[in-house]
Amino acid sequence: MKNWLIILNEGPYGTERTYNGLRLAMALQKRSDCQVKLFLMGDAVACAVKGQTTPQGWYNVERMLTSIVRKGAAAT
Repeated sequence: MKNWLIILNEGPYGTERTYNGLRLAMALQKRSDCQVKLFLMGDAVACAVKGQTTPQGWYNVERMLTSIVRKGAAAT
């Protein structure tokens, strides 16, 4: 089993870094030999806020994070 720790430290919108980190987590979860943990720090904590209003043309980070956690990833 391979353990992955993905550290996010940018806000949910404005750049694609957080989005790409969540996409990586989702891709790793599809593999049977990977366990994923997410660590949200700094502005990335806003990714976990419920009821976000997603800016037009952007992805919904809250939904992505919820999906990752439901599939077994630990988020701290």
